[in-house]
Amino acid sequence: MLAFTFPGQGSQRPGMGRPWADHESWELVEEASTYAERDVARLLLDADAEELRDTRNAQLTTFVSSLMVLDAVERLGIEPSFCAGHSLGEYTALTASGALSFEDGVRLVCERADAMHHAGINNPGTMAAVLGLDDDLVEIACRRADSDVWVANFNAPGQVVIAGSLEGIAAATIVAKELGAKKVMPLQVSGAFHTPFMAPARDRLRQAIAEANPRDTEVPVVSNVDALAHDTGAVWASLLSAQLSSPVRWKHCLLTLAELGVHGFAELGPGGVLTGMAKRTVDSARTISVSTPEELDKLIEWVNADSPRTTTQFEGEHLFASERLVVSPAAGVFTPLPNIADGCAVTVGMVLGHIGETEVRSAFAGILQSYIAVNGERITLRQPIAWLRTV
Repeated sequence: MLAFTFPGQGSQRPGMGRPWADHESWELVEEASTYAERDVARLLLDADAEELRDTRNAQLTTFVSSLMVLDAVERLGIEPSFCAGHSLGEYTALTASGALSFEDGVRLVCERADAMHHAGINNPGTMAAVLGLDDDLVEIACRRADSDVWVANFNAPGQVVIAGSLEGIAAATIVAKELGAKKVMPLQVSGAFHTPFMAPARDRLRQAIAEANPRDTEVPVVSNVDALAHDTGAVWASLLSAQLSSPVRWKHCLLTLAELGVHGFAELGPGGVLTGMAKRTVDSARTISVSTPEELDKLIEWVNADSPRTTTQFEGEHLFASERLVVSPAAGVFTPLPNIADGCAVTVGMVLGHIGETEVRSAFAGILQSYIAVNGERITLRQPIAWLRTV
């Protein structure tokens, strides 16, 4: 099985939007600019490293970039069995799965980033990566520091991030080295993320999450908070709220995915940090990172290389000759017809739903096996909507 993973803050880099400027998926940038009331295109094309380091810019550009890659991948017909994202990337994963609409995702990320930015100003702090030390010993180092410092990210074996006050980080660094850490590396961030220092941001974000009202999904998303797979929208309100001041259990998320049968990890978005973490955490992991249009062909080859079928390679979903995909004729929000369910007979030209005001008609006759898109999901042009089995 295949999992899509999405990077968090810190993966952004100057000019990361340039390879996509002429691609069809660039339309998401224009939509994001409208919802965010920001010039996202300028940030993706022209912002320098210092401007992108601002939490408000880093989170928005990473989120939009990752979904732009996802949009391009979906146009190929490649779909995951599970999704997961690191910190900010969890919002990307929820948008990818349809739990959040694109508009709600953009607005939530903007609210989250602004809340975290101001929490960092009111409670100054920083973060550092502890390398070469077991998780338990890193936690002991934080406790022995006897200061405001906590474990913030369990990234991979031998790679744990701590966060807190400057004094707390300094004290924990000394203890960690005494306990055998190979290196403690300061991170260029504007706050002590995923610690109690973010409590004010958590309080502010609760209302925005409730208004977004996450939906149930067919593709489960593995949570940073408990490292469990969830497909029920109602649980995400509390999980997203808790995530801000709880450690990111990314290593545990990867292990959960492996236990669920996932052995293919495709990182979609800028950078390739999560790909390295997957390699270090899951022994049998097949990994790939996709951040530019040129890497889409590599993704197709990578997926096909792991396919047991050779009669129909990836152009769609490895469909048998008796199966057909109904794809979207436009971009927008999908609404299925309420009277058409799995098992219904479909005729040529039959309307299965709407993308905004545009009708989604089947080009084939057959039996509806299932909808691929979920009610309220933001759909791109030619994205698969449903699949049929021909009679």
